[in-house]
Amino acid sequence: KTQLERGDSLAKGYTSELWDYSRISVTQNNLHELKEIWDQWNDEIKQLFYYNYRDLPYLLDIKVDEHLFRALAQYWNPSYSCFTFGKVDLVPTVEEYTALLRCSRFQVDKAYSRAAYVPAFWKNLANITGMSEQWIIARIKQKGECKCILWKNLRDLILAHPDTKSRIGSAKWTTY
Repeated sequence: KTQLERGDSLAKGYTSELWDYSRISVTQNNLHELKEIWDQWNDEIKQLFYYNYRDLPYLLDIKVDEHLFRALAQYWNPSYSCFTFGKVDLVPTVEEYTALLRCSRFQVDKAYSRAAYVPAFWKNLANITGMSEQWIIARIKQKGECKCILWKNLRDLILAHPDTKSRIGSAKWTTY
């Protein structure tokens, strides 16, 4: 069936196929160890982190309502990257997401509010951590339908990297 037959808001004459099934993962990283690392850092390292990444540490305190997230996920339309309720397509604003997450300190145009372009993500991760792209690629693991780097690899970098900027840069990526 086409999107036009299903009653969405495509321009007349444009035809595109909707998927019959989409899988959405609702898992959240356990940030307990990252919070412990944050608590171990002295004020100088924390200030350097704030200077480079501003309010990113506030994301450590956000409690995600899993039931709300699951309820919203059933209305998510991955073809359009928006929520679809019947014939109405809704694209929440950053302010609406902020209200749902109960995160008043969230700011637009920060590292956490932009979509990660995956190839650039790996290159940026290599650049920020000070590790080679080969090191990053060797640690990429398949987790369900997604590719990821295991927490233990990033944790080891955060705890043991000799360069402070690389340590805090590695910590930045673990909040995603």
